[in-house]
Amino acid sequence: MSEHILLERDPPLATITLNRPRQRNAISYQMWGELSQLLRELDDDGNCRVVVITGAGTEAFSAGADIKDFEEYRADSTMGRRYNSAVDGLLRTLTEMETPTISMIRGYAAGGGCELAVATDLRIASEDSKLGIPVARLGISIGHLEMQGLVNLVGKGNALYILYSGRLVDAQEALGMGLVNQVVATEDLAPTTYQLAREIAALAPLSHAVNKRTLNQVLTTPRLDQLTQEEADIPLTQFDTRDYQEGYRAFLEKRRPEFRGE
Repeated sequence: MSEHILLERDPPLATITLNRPRQRNAISYQMWGELSQLLRELDDDGNCRVVVITGAGTEAFSAGADIKDFEEYRADSTMGRRYNSAVDGLLRTLTEMETPTISMIRGYAAGGGCELAVATDLRIASEDSKLGIPVARLGISIGHLEMQGLVNLVGKGNALYILYSGRLVDAQEALGMGLVNQVVATEDLAPTTYQLAREIAALAPLSHAVNKRTLNQVLTTPRLDQLTQEEADIPLTQFDTRDYQEGYRAFLEKRRPEFRGE
């Protein structure tokens, strides 16, 4: 892992920091792949129950893809295909991984930085944040996975507003269109985000995993009568887990459950 991506483990939480503050945490070509690999490793770590992603410094979560890479990696459609594949790899990882992810956003989340945040499960933003995907300013467009994630999050109208206008919307406008889940004072950003992360981590990890899997099924197969029997039965698998037994017994016994992910 390069010096531009920092990992801090504080079980059951892990924090990934994009560490290029002088470049507003712009994401280089290599970083897309490194982020994907790191997230998959954390998803396989039973001691990690929530991943928080943030940016170093105070100016930006991430200003997006590093434009200095474009001449070398996006000079034409052939080279762009390889670059887009790296971006898609990270977005697929975030979509498929079972461990909940939260973007902790301060300052700019633009272009690829905004797309990264959209791909995480939740987004908490400080009141001084600005978000958007101004690709039309560069004469490029977003890929199918980026578009799918954006439309699923904010709807067709807001997605086109974000893309057509090229604007970076402020935190309150982002909240109103569903681009972020919560807006807090800058000084409250880290406490609020980590409090939420700890609350999520204290709940049943298998429930989180199955809920996300079910969510993805609903998005990809909205006609539920077209689900396979195996897919339709996924929510039932929880009844055969140790965590389910622990959860309802703890409720009856009026105590805090201890979930193990089993």
